[in-house]
Amino acid sequence: MAKSEAEVVLHDLFVRGLAGDAQAYRAFLQKLSAHLRAFLGRRLFGWPDEVEDLVQECLLAMHNQRHTYQSDQPLTAWVHAIARYKMIDLLRAKASREALNDPLEDDLAVFAESATEASDARRDLAGLLDTLPDRHRLPIVHVKLEGLSVAEAARLTGMSESAVKVGIHRGLKALALKIGKSSS
Repeated sequence: MAKSEAEVVLHDLFVRGLAGDAQAYRAFLQKLSAHLRAFLGRRLFGWPDEVEDLVQECLLAMHNQRHTYQSDQPLTAWVHAIARYKMIDLLRAKASREALNDPLEDDLAVFAESATEASDARRDLAGLLDTLPDRHRLPIVHVKLEGLSVAEAARLTGMSESAVKVGIHRGLKALALKIGKSSS
């Protein structure tokens, strides 16, 4: 069947099916299945199971979206657009599943290194914070590290909210100076 002949036959059956002719719609679905199988099979050669799944997904999508088809437009263009979108979804899902199934053994050294670095960073930060007076250290710990609000930190430390804000500002400034001196 030539492409233009396929277009004519599929279009005629589809339009008749939309008008309520159940036999024409059934014939349309059968012919369309064969058309889609060939269309997708050429693009997904070697994946016969995926082709069959996609044919079914396309038929369902086309049935659900049949009201969007404009009868003055080529039917095969509409059909192929839906099939391409479904195929792209399949390929994305496959790529995503394959990425999730990548073995982690190669990355274990990275994770171990990362955990060691985080532990070292926490130790270094604790050492730096210990050099600060409580009026600077406690507001930084409660607000910046524990995520408390300024009001909560003020209640916890017995300081005013303004004192907490000033303590954070001055404490961070003092830490920045200490870090700057140690890196030079």
